[in-house]
Amino acid sequence: MDDSEPLLVIVDAANVVGSVPDGWWHDRRGAAERLRDRLAVDGVPGHTGPVEIVLVVEGAARGVDPVPGVRVESAPGSGDDHMVELAARAGDRPVLVVTADRGLRRRVAELGAEVAGPRTVRPA
Repeated sequence: MDDSEPLLVIVDAANVVGSVPDGWWHDRRGAAERLRDRLAVDGVPGHTGPVEIVLVVEGAARGVDPVPGVRVESAPGSGDDHMVELAARAGDRPVLVVTADRGLRRRVAELGAEVAGPRTVRPA
């Protein structure tokens, strides 16, 4: 693990947004934008060092713009596959993937990434 680079935090937007039944399904893009904005302000609670946050969006949330502090990537197909690809490309860099999706958690853990649930970035 390369501690000289900031922690790469990959956030599963659909999974995190879907973790709280607040009506997100009426405006998926708006829900992803609100999550993006919260991440830009709050970062990743509990991580005091430098972080690079990547919010992965898919489906109706594609096209959400980045903001300072949060890179947004629209998955060209499966969001899970895109997040696995991002984790794989990180090499020895420390990676944290935020999702509750068990299959995705298993896949990125096999690549050496840490995993955390949605409450890491979104209080219930």
